[in-house]
Amino acid sequence: MTPAPPRTRPLAEHDRPEFDPIPEWSGVTTSLIHGARRPERNAGAVVPPIYQTSTFQYPEAFSDAGPGGKVYHYTRVGNPSHEVPAELVRRLEGAEGARVFASGMGAISATLLTFLSAGDEVVALEDLYGGTIEILTDLLPRLGIRVRWVRADAAGEPEKVIGSATRAVVLESPTNPLLRVIDLKRWTEAADRAGALTIVDNTFATPVNQRPLALRADLVVHSGTKYMGGHADLMAGLVAGPERLLERIDATHRVVGAVLDPFAAFLLARGLRTLGLRMARHNENGRAVSAAAEGHRNVVHVNYPGSGSDEDERVAARQMTGRGGIVSIEVRGGLAGAERFLRNLEIIEVAPSLGGVESLASLPVQTSHRYLAPSERAARGIGDGLVRLSLGIEEPEDLVRDVRQALDGL
Repeated sequence: MTPAPPRTRPLAEHDRPEFDPIPEWSGVTTSLIHGARRPERNAGAVVPPIYQTSTFQYPEAFSDAGPGGKVYHYTRVGNPSHEVPAELVRRLEGAEGARVFASGMGAISATLLTFLSAGDEVVALEDLYGGTIEILTDLLPRLGIRVRWVRADAAGEPEKVIGSATRAVVLESPTNPLLRVIDLKRWTEAADRAGALTIVDNTFATPVNQRPLALRADLVVHSGTKYMGGHADLMAGLVAGPERLLERIDATHRVVGAVLDPFAAFLLARGLRTLGLRMARHNENGRAVSAAAEGHRNVVHVNYPGSGSDEDERVAARQMTGRGGIVSIEVRGGLAGAERFLRNLEIIEVAPSLGGVESLASLPVQTSHRYLAPSERAARGIGDGLVRLSLGIEEPEDLVRDVRQALDGL
């Protein structure tokens, strides 16, 4: 009797699953909707199913996986539900491959732990997400890894801070929460000359507005919880880049165990399909609210990508196609003024995080950067009166009206 075929489709180690081709000229949204089709695997389903299982049955003969291959056997190692959002992000970033994680912190942690060892040096901007700062400040030094911090006023000359001992460079652009724009190409070129990896957090921009790999970054990380998911209903992280680097991260990922749940992977893929449409409105709302806040009597300063200086604008115009939906404003009255501004808001909700369809407001001193000492926040330019606004996809006139009335009431 002929043996029954394997119950799971063999997947060669590290091979990217085959997806139905779509035309190379396809636009962003077309690619997001059709870029991960493989109905022959899913009983013809247009929407890929959720493989909500922790384990898989082996084929009758393990050799059926092919030379050096493997089959699905345990979700911590791999699950078909992970492959759809990974393929969509791979296409978006123009990468050889992409991987999904349980959170953005899981993605950046696994990446740093993969490529750094005792005695290595990391060069990092001071303007980073608070969780990333915690890793660089608390975890890596305990492993014997040195971190050299770069202040904002030195960010324009990476050649002076990246040296022969530098193993990796960690960047964000735009930065969180001050929205500074970093010249990624200049940084990646300086890192290349020193033989260092460049890791760019592209969460705020998304690949719709900016593609760091095209600017010679080595790896791009995302908090998929934000714009990629887009609906404030999941936690996820992503890394995109060349397979030779991703394969090394895979080994760390399996051990660290920051594995994306299959249902969250399904939600992430669903959210990604509308990313292009959502980002167009996020971009529009960011422009509208930043312009409305600029010059208001109760606003000390407005932070918006490209607004810091003429050079910032030149860099933003060169490397970004849109500026995103994040605006941060320093309101008069310090922490008391900022808290009153939040209480005055009627449409915009007060909550941490960003990138969803709903607009959110938060205070970095109480959320993303609360773990930093006041002196450290002050050194980074994060004042007690700083409010970060994540503009959703509501009508821009409604958001402008809400921000203005909240400012008027201070």
